[in-house]
Amino acid sequence: MRRRHSLLWKLALLQTGFCLLLVWLVWFWGLHVERRSYFLDPATRQGLAAHAEQAEQRWLNEGADGVERWRERFMADQRTWAAVIGPQLQSLGTSALSHDESSHLTFMRKLDWPMSRRLDDELPYVSIAFPRHPEQGRLVLQLPERLLPEGLTPWTHIVTHGLMPAALALLLGLLLYRHLVVPLNELRERANALRADDLEPVASSAVTQRRDELGELAQAYEHMAQRVRQSLQQQRQLLRTLSHEMRTPLTRLRVASDSGLPDGQLQARVSREVDEMQRLVEDALDLAWLDTERPDLPREEVRVRSVWEALVQDVQFESHWPAHRLRCEVPDDCVVQAHLNSLAQALENLLRNAVRHSPAQGWVTLHGHRDGLFWHLCVEDQGPGVDVADLERIFEPFLRLDGTPGKGFGLGLSIARRAVELQGGQLWASRGDHGLRMNLRLLAHDSSSQTPSV
Repeated sequence: MRRRHSLLWKLALLQTGFCLLLVWLVWFWGLHVERRSYFLDPATRQGLAAHAEQAEQRWLNEGADGVERWRERFMADQRTWAAVIGPQLQSLGTSALSHDESSHLTFMRKLDWPMSRRLDDELPYVSIAFPRHPEQGRLVLQLPERLLPEGLTPWTHIVTHGLMPAALALLLGLLLYRHLVVPLNELRERANALRADDLEPVASSAVTQRRDELGELAQAYEHMAQRVRQSLQQQRQLLRTLSHEMRTPLTRLRVASDSGLPDGQLQARVSREVDEMQRLVEDALDLAWLDTERPDLPREEVRVRSVWEALVQDVQFESHWPAHRLRCEVPDDCVVQAHLNSLAQALENLLRNAVRHSPAQGWVTLHGHRDGLFWHLCVEDQGPGVDVADLERIFEPFLRLDGTPGKGFGLGLSIARRAVELQGGQLWASRGDHGLRMNLRLLAHDSSSQTPSV
């Protein structure tokens, strides 16, 4: 499986997003706090602008005397210093500005500027132009204490520099926990369940469907658990089947020994029952070896027609079928890359199964054709066939369908499939023209240097 390191990029993206969010929040929140802490609120700005409009009205309607009377009343009401000045920084009232008052005009601030005390703890001076004729004058006042923004307080520092970064860090931790630790906890529960002999899947499908390293780990773990389940199931089934199948011939042997048969008949009965038990044990051990050990079978050049002809001779001797009813229609150039003994064992099991289920005058045919880098071989009989729903079930170990003729332990097809798969091939069943068709897909010998897609 190709590693994409998706989890690395997810974590990098999450951390990058967290850093950008933190920078944006510091900037946005800092700007917001600064505007609330050091800038005049809109109501205060409107109130001061209204005072400037009143001063302008007095200047336009009543002149310097009216401006002076308004200024004195304004300073008394607001308890602060104020002046109405012209474009040359001269007083528009009747009282001239003193030297100290003129010096304040150097540090005037507009309404939309930040407000704070000076270094000498002096309140700031604010300049507000006339709303209708800003070029003719402005109102200058020392901002009253009650209107001065609060500025940054210790509590504001705690919120902006402590609570908000801590909340973001907590959110990042929760995201990392949900993305990393929760799946690992599910896998840990799966491991604990497996250790407690609970073989049912526990890990959720969401973990196994993830497209990152944790998803690959969950899939590998589930595959391992599935292999353990299959191995234990096959071991239990093997023990049950062996105990059942061995009990039957042992019972027959006991009956035969107590029946008083002549020595010749008794010896033939004992030999037949021992042969059946030996064949059962050998097939069961072969299946267990192929399934659990999964040996790496070396491949070589194998001519399929030669293997089939050798197998036909043995089957003829056992079943008394004539050679012309065990036909081979594969071309002479049908050469595959396979392990000779395992392929011969698989073909022998398929051939014996076909002969066992074919009628007395039936035919068993091996034919095939080239399919790209592979040879597609078919072993077809003229038996009753198998229902479509049972085409895959017949490869299960120790399975014998109801109503099927012949004897056997249900291991031949399982052994054949294991042997073919260990060579990089495929074996499956389908309905043929007359009976059951067994399909083999094996790599062609002249394509061994290429990389096939099995």
